[in-house]
Amino acid sequence: MDEEFPYYLQNIANLGGHEDRAWHIAWNPTKSLLASCSADKSVKLFTYNHDGEGNLNFTLVTSIPTGHLKTVRAVAWSPSGRTLATASFDSNIGIWEQELDDDGNPGEWECASLLEGHETECKSVAYSSSGNLLASCSRDKTVWVWEVQPDSDFECMGVLMEHTQDVKCVAWHPTEEILASGSYDDTIKLYVDDPMDDWFCCATLTGHASTVWSISWSPNGKYLASASDDKTVRIWRRISEHEFKCVLVLEGHERSVYSVSWGIGKSNQEIDSSLGWIASASGDGVIRVWDLSLKENSSTEPMIPSAKLIARLPTAHGVHDINSVVWCPRKGHEDLLATSGDDGMVKVWRIQGT
Repeated sequence: MDEEFPYYLQNIANLGGHEDRAWHIAWNPTKSLLASCSADKSVKLFTYNHDGEGNLNFTLVTSIPTGHLKTVRAVAWSPSGRTLATASFDSNIGIWEQELDDDGNPGEWECASLLEGHETECKSVAYSSSGNLLASCSRDKTVWVWEVQPDSDFECMGVLMEHTQDVKCVAWHPTEEILASGSYDDTIKLYVDDPMDDWFCCATLTGHASTVWSISWSPNGKYLASASDDKTVRIWRRISEHEFKCVLVLEGHERSVYSVSWGIGKSNQEIDSSLGWIASASGDGVIRVWDLSLKENSSTEPMIPSAKLIARLPTAHGVHDINSVVWCPRKGHEDLLATSGDDGMVKVWRIQGT
């Protein structure tokens, strides 16, 4: 616990099982499930529940071998929580659903569909808020938009070739069908669907001096956070339908920032000026948590966001890089975040007031 900050991160679970680095994690939005993926080509599913004494216990419920031929780099749940997507370095995307036995009880997780098309390593995958669209990106410099159809069928709606280098991440707006991607070309691209034509790039955000590793929308959808190899997190404000402006730069990490996640925050959910909490994780092994809020502005300009570092945890995974940090989206669990690291571990933390 670090006394100089108003909050600290309490470690409540250390989840092993992966035989190689743990790349990514995803909280199921409707069920008590946490998914992790690894260079060992597997996906682990952990369930969690209260033990009656106020403790939250995590248990490994299944390990999915996936059948991917290479690293599973990213996982994403559909909004319904019934489907899990995996993005692999074998260039394919797996779609996983839990089978039901003859009595209607949940059974094994089976691959319901395999999406092929990328030429090389898939780096990220994400479902839109409606669950009707899936996005994927790859080292082949493309972003694909897939339409989710009945019976686990998917139709490619667009192949977006706007980036000039490896595309590292994709993220959908929390309510609108706006897609963001970050790349090794140091830029962020935003895409929308033209009802009369195809998906197209509507904006390019520049400012980072190196690779954009991770992006996360604010809960209210008015801001976007981006994490970069340049050791910073940038905050972009949406100032018109397709126009974004960098309004804040969060500094302090000593190495590449590999992951950023924007949650609603624990104590400020009812305050109009609150924008929620941002967690960032880095190759320096540090987790940082920032409280973002709008501060008064004496001019006629809109209020501008400010950030306060409210928690900092060094050596979260020992000497190992942290590859991913994700806030839990489920009501009543918004104070939980999970991390995954090169040590093969998934760790769960609760943010507590000092």
